[in-house]
Amino acid sequence: MRPLVGLDVGTSGVKAVAVSRTGEVVARAERGYPLSTPRPGWSEQDPEDWWRAAQDALAALGVEPAAVGLSGQMHGLVALDGQDRVLRPAILWNDQRTAAECAEIEERLGLERLIELTGNRALTGFTAPKLLWLRRHEPETFARIRRVLLPKDYVRLRLTGEHAIDAADASGTLLFDVAARRWSGEVLDALQLPDEWLPPVHESTEIAGAGDQAAGALGSGIVRPGTLSVVLGTSGVVFAVLPSYQADPEARVHVFCHAVPGTWHAMGVMLSAAGALAWLHGAVAGGYDELLAEAETWAPGADGLLFAPYLSGERTPHADPDARAAFTGLELRHDRGALTRAVLEGVAYGLRDSLELLRDLGVDAEVGRISGGGARSPLWTRIVASVLGVPLERTAAAEEGAAFGAALLAGVVSGAFADAAEAVSACVHVTDRVEPDPEWQDRYAAGYERFRLLYPALRPLEEA
Repeated sequence: MRPLVGLDVGTSGVKAVAVSRTGEVVARAERGYPLSTPRPGWSEQDPEDWWRAAQDALAALGVEPAAVGLSGQMHGLVALDGQDRVLRPAILWNDQRTAAECAEIEERLGLERLIELTGNRALTGFTAPKLLWLRRHEPETFARIRRVLLPKDYVRLRLTGEHAIDAADASGTLLFDVAARRWSGEVLDALQLPDEWLPPVHESTEIAGAGDQAAGALGSGIVRPGTLSVVLGTSGVVFAVLPSYQADPEARVHVFCHAVPGTWHAMGVMLSAAGALAWLHGAVAGGYDELLAEAETWAPGADGLLFAPYLSGERTPHADPDARAAFTGLELRHDRGALTRAVLEGVAYGLRDSLELLRDLGVDAEVGRISGGGARSPLWTRIVASVLGVPLERTAAAEEGAAFGAALLAGVVSGAFADAAEAVSACVHVTDRVEPDPEWQDRYAAGYERFRLLYPALRPLEEA
């Protein structure tokens, strides 16, 4: 039987996987492309690079797919003219140029109404403020826009000729009524943006597509409430399916449509997770295995040493681009292993911040599925399980990320599976489970209370 193919259009490159009907990865390929930063805080890419890389990756798989599913970086703005020609480089999710436009959006809609409609407040990464920035700073380009797409959907256009988007990815534009799962006429009217620019919206299982976080969670088996997705990548994510649509009144976590029809998800995002360990690795001598082995010689809490993991500012729960990292509680006896242990624990505490906000929205976490580069560390996984108080499971395809979830969506569209739940049942296989350590939990409960005091204590120093 022909395999199912998932294609993930990421920030650094395209990843393609071919998956059997029972979840085995039979082929994989990756192709990279550059990132442009023409000015400080700007982040752009040429959509043609995505298309070339996608073609190369699909060809490198060497398979004839039954269907192709798409995932990719969210929020990026691809502006097209009436002949579907790209008008300028795409402005990406990590671009920071739109602070003034975000303030304008919240003023036009009112913050409370904006959160009620879209599940989020206006952040620089989202698509809507990028359009307002173009109108203000590049009016000639803005006047030529006839279509707007997100990154993976531009690749879909080149693959199939179809203008389309899924509800999960559309949720990250700030132009979407997340509760009603449709474009928001109220937001579009307030921002004076034409609805004919936007592609038709479908469920993820109708067009085999989803934003990277929703697709990655689906690939980990997250289809219903009760199971968390915990991602220890460069950034950290705690993701849960909600019992029903409910936005956080302060929008400290994102609330989007999930890739499973009729469901929503909430997620907290911390900007430096495994990236914090990578920073420490670059700052001190030694390899990763050596650092982790030394960290294991220290008891939980590292004798009072705490790490605030705000190396790139923070998103959840503080939404503060000016937040900064810090070690506190240092003593003469603290060594490289203690610093490493504090980083591992500080990231785990940051993930706990997100989980507490999800619990406020009614999330009851029975188990988590952990993925990302940091999940390769048994020590870090044990620490995170103990800090969260939730057993963590690894799956066989955890390394494949969002591309694997996109392949499952392709299986639903092709008829291989009746729905997303059947795809997960057939293809997502748990390989091991790490339980919270009861002794560590007691220590980390006290450590987390100390950690929560760090940000408000450090904030006056940053302001000064």
